[in-house]
Amino acid sequence: MIEETVTINAGIGKVWGIFIDLSCWHEWNTVLTVVSSGETGKITEGTSFTFLIRPFVFEVLLEPLAEEVAPGRKIVLSGRRFGVRARHEFFFDGNEAETTVISRETFTGIPCLFPTWIFVEDKMKKLTGDMLRDLKRHPFPDQAGDHDPYLHASIMAPAPPL
Repeated sequence: MIEETVTINAGIGKVWGIFIDLSCWHEWNTVLTVVSSGETGKITEGTSFTFLIRPFVFEVLLEPLAEEVAPGRKIVLSGRRFGVRARHEFFFDGNEAETTVISRETFTGIPCLFPTWIFVEDKMKKLTGDMLRDLKRHPFPDQAGDHDPYLHASIMAPAPPL
């Protein structure tokens, strides 16, 4: 399992809004490129989108499915490629001034059983950390307040324990 955490000096509504809006990933995300925003342009439950990732020399096209989207709290993406099933969970917790994002990714499948898998997992851990650091560096407008269309009362309710 890969787990990475980042704390961002921006309100949860802003961080959530930027994260689910696939049309702006090119503005902050250097890890995943050529992101196709699907039908809605946003990560919504039951939809999929595509992106390219370069774990090593060659780019790989992936198409995760958004299995679960709990607004302001959690996103679960899953996909399968080259005999490996990946499940990537993102947890969001925060308030109007600060947001913590936790990323947990697990892999299953026969390729994961080989000793060389450790190199792939190490590379994926680095890429996950890079993606979260990219999100943290993104300039969130009006960081002092959360006046954006993504902020709903359900987002600001206390988060359940992780």
